[in-house]
Amino acid sequence: MKELDFTGFDLHEIKSTAITEEDLEEMKNLAGSYEALFSRRAQNYKKLGLKDVELSEEEIKNYILSDYTFLKRPVVVDGDKIFIGNEKKNLEALELHLK
Repeated sequence: MKELDFTGFDLHEIKSTAITEEDLEEMKNLAGSYEALFSRRAQNYKKLGLKDVELSEEEIKNYILSDYTFLKRPVVVDGDKIFIGNEKKNLEALELHLK
């Protein structure tokens, strides 16, 4: 991530300024679901026993809005394109997109 040039992008630090429902809805529309944005690596995921529960899209949405750690990061939105998470293939696709 540090090697990528984000000049011209608005960076949103969700740890200090919570994500809005409108922003989350926009990301969901681009990603296709809240599930695609949901991080199962969040510490509270195991603490709350969510790994043993099948969550609805509405529940996933509410978890993301209630605790920023439930949002898979980073999320980069550029027009109608969205890149979610720090998996190698995603970061490679993002790098190609930014060139």
